[in-house]
Amino acid sequence: MLLNYQHHWIVDNMPVTWCYDVEDNQRFCNPGFPIGCYLTEDGHPKDACVINSEFHEHDTFYIFNHVDIKIAYHMVENEAPSARLVAAKLEPKSYKHTNPDSPDCTGPPMDLSNKLASGTVKIPYTYSVTFEKNDEIRWASRWDYILESMPHTHIQWFSIMNSLVIVLFLSGMVAMIMLRTLHKDIARYNQMDSTEDAQEEFGWKLVHGDIFRPPRKGMLLSVFLGSGTQILIMTFVTLFFACLGFLSPANRGALMTCAVVLWVLLGTPAGYVAARFYKSFGGEKWKTNVLLTAFLCPGIVFADFFIMNLILWGEHSSAAIPFGTLVAVLALWFCISVPLTFIGAYFGFKKNAIEHPVRTNQIPRQIPEQSFYTQPLPGIIMGGILPFGCIFIQLFFILNSIWSHQMYYMFGFLFLVFIILVITCSEATILLCYFHLCAEDYHWQWRSFLTSGFTAVYFLIYAVHYFFSKLQITGTASTILYFGYTMIMVLIFFLFTGKYEYIFWY
Repeated sequence: MLLNYQHHWIVDNMPVTWCYDVEDNQRFCNPGFPIGCYLTEDGHPKDACVINSEFHEHDTFYIFNHVDIKIAYHMVENEAPSARLVAAKLEPKSYKHTNPDSPDCTGPPMDLSNKLASGTVKIPYTYSVTFEKNDEIRWASRWDYILESMPHTHIQWFSIMNSLVIVLFLSGMVAMIMLRTLHKDIARYNQMDSTEDAQEEFGWKLVHGDIFRPPRKGMLLSVFLGSGTQILIMTFVTLFFACLGFLSPANRGALMTCAVVLWVLLGTPAGYVAARFYKSFGGEKWKTNVLLTAFLCPGIVFADFFIMNLILWGEHSSAAIPFGTLVAVLALWFCISVPLTFIGAYFGFKKNAIEHPVRTNQIPRQIPEQSFYTQPLPGIIMGGILPFGCIFIQLFFILNSIWSHQMYYMFGFLFLVFIILVITCSEATILLCYFHLCAEDYHWQWRSFLTSGFTAVYFLIYAVHYFFSKLQITGTASTILYFGYTMIMVLIFFLFTGKYEYIFWY
């Protein structure tokens, strides 16, 4: 009760909600209710203890050992006699039953003093169910009373406006560079008609013969690009279906199922993109490239997930994935995703390499000494700040839905933020890469990937902050689970953000 543990009940795929009045005469429906509450030593009621004036004993726990459940239904028209559930609400109460062996729901609240010696306490639990006919609520809108009570819409609009301001700022910067700097440089470059003028080149024009030089670790970069393509398309399609209402909270697990199925079916784009870029880098170990694309990133995610599931099995948690389901996921991976990746890689290697608009010099150009702001690490760190600023509010609600058992249903907002994030990462990468090329540093491939991909590091930092400031998780197993699942999300986010911006810049 000190950690505010809650019950979460489901009836006909709907949460049984506890509705109560909050400030400004609004009514909030919580899809859970606490197991009890606590009155501090100075008489201050914590959490749900404010609902009953009879909770007045200091340094005492009060147990909610009775619930009154009200189920609303309506009759189905033009069909055989049947009814549909349209609402499920409850009210938690506390009774110290006068006759525990035959509970009668009378007596004072069920209290446990914190000063009593430890021992065994028998607590009877009871409930009552009332069915009410309600023909005003339609089946399609039975979730509305829950969603309308959540006071987060104004915060979501603030998030959108905050993201739009960042996009407008970056768009203005990119437009200024394109219209002023690049336009003037290209016009001057096209008007040159003498060797003496050509020798006066400076900045990004000096590295045109080295700009498409293959990057270091081109194999790994191409694998990341292929996996990022898979994740990008999966995310876009999943959010699009969610916006259309196919993946609403009423369909439990539909969002994750859709994402996994799409990831399995998108092995072909992953293999194709990885092969195309690896071939453009001049790579020849095509078998290694295909195998890494099919197994490296998915293998890391599955290994992390399997370890987390072992911990859940060890804790005898009902949240553990059954062994049969894990085998089914492995079968989908090896029997569908891997062959599709090989097919995509076959077509990628079969096509001609990407033709570059300029010829690469045989001798690499020496890179001059860089200032602090044009060195790789400072630029990469700065590049992830603005994209993270677009998503951190949505990130708070997503983490709440995962770890605080709250429902996330504003997929329209999330899809809009997704589009804004893609634009912001692209523009931030273009700006920083242009500044680095002006400093005559032509190693841009990994830098463009990591500049926007570094947003995932800020994601991790925020997740750590959320863990210590918002959650009250105790125990080694729970802590490992939190950070284990967080690392999966960070890796997926890193591949997604880095991949798109690299190809956009390329």
